[in-house]
Amino acid sequence: MDRNVTRTRITRRTLVAGLAAGAVAAPAIVRAQGRGERAAYMTNWRAQAEHGGFYQAVATGIYSRFGIDAEIRMGGPQINGQPLMMAGRIDFNMAGSFSGLNFAKEKLPFHTIASLFQKDPQVLISHAGVHDTMEQMKGKPILIGAGSRTTFWPFLRRKYGFTDDQIRPYTFNMAPFLADRNAIQQGFLTSEPFVIERAGAKPKVFLLADLGYDNYQTTIEAPRKLTDERPDFVQKFVDASILGWYSYLFEDPTPGNLLIKRDNPDMDDEKIANSIKLMKEFGIVDGGDAKTLGIGAMSDERWQRFGQSMIEAGLYEANLDIKQAYTTRFVNKRVGLRA
Repeated sequence: MDRNVTRTRITRRTLVAGLAAGAVAAPAIVRAQGRGERAAYMTNWRAQAEHGGFYQAVATGIYSRFGIDAEIRMGGPQINGQPLMMAGRIDFNMAGSFSGLNFAKEKLPFHTIASLFQKDPQVLISHAGVHDTMEQMKGKPILIGAGSRTTFWPFLRRKYGFTDDQIRPYTFNMAPFLADRNAIQQGFLTSEPFVIERAGAKPKVFLLADLGYDNYQTTIEAPRKLTDERPDFVQKFVDASILGWYSYLFEDPTPGNLLIKRDNPDMDDEKIANSIKLMKEFGIVDGGDAKTLGIGAMSDERWQRFGQSMIEAGLYEANLDIKQAYTTRFVNKRVGLRA
């Protein structure tokens, strides 16, 4: 799967055109029980363990205890939450660092307010024993999705000397990889390797975050008008979401999983358990700055470093005001942090 589809550059013109054309599909909704301030949050894909903390906060009543009547709206390949947020139809949207940088580039009144993943789970996958280092992949064909060509691919070009003529189209079908032991493809740590192993192959997995690709992922982004005018409401939503993630990872995730499977029947218990295991093993949620600042943490230094690296990769102009991409006002408060 490719969460990069949610990072498409959004401008006022594309927003209006998309809404006018009816390009935004109606999302599936999971809603907290009880009364409170309404909060609608759009995920970036179909329901899965990678969204588990949000579903857990609904299922266990965490949002309700914060006085929030929360809706978790399921994304997917034909659903883009940014136009919905821009049109005022949702309050919060899930994305990543590129989304915030694009807001800054286009001078749009939205920004990133929390990052629930300290590591982007994006990986490259080869067959074990064929390409066992990144250096061995230089010059070799690699299956890459269209959205990834303007996200992590420039990082690979700069760090490993990869070239665009290595790119082959990735259609999110495992068959070409399984049929060719020399194949290399992109994937998500918690997704494609599991499918490949189920099919009987042995993948070699390279987590790009551990190689220096420090994009924030599974973020919460919001309109500046909302964060300026209703900061207490925003803080409650962020805090409740953080506590949902602690509950999902370190308590019983069953309540959240029941909602995930209700929304997305393709998610079985084995897939979900594998995803939770890997998120914990690799510190996807509670690693990095989250170790000391709590889940959801972000830092000025990391935003500046990543933004500058993307400027150097040619994706943004040198005068990009990176500070307009985000705010740390609602995170780094050690909410739920466990000793």
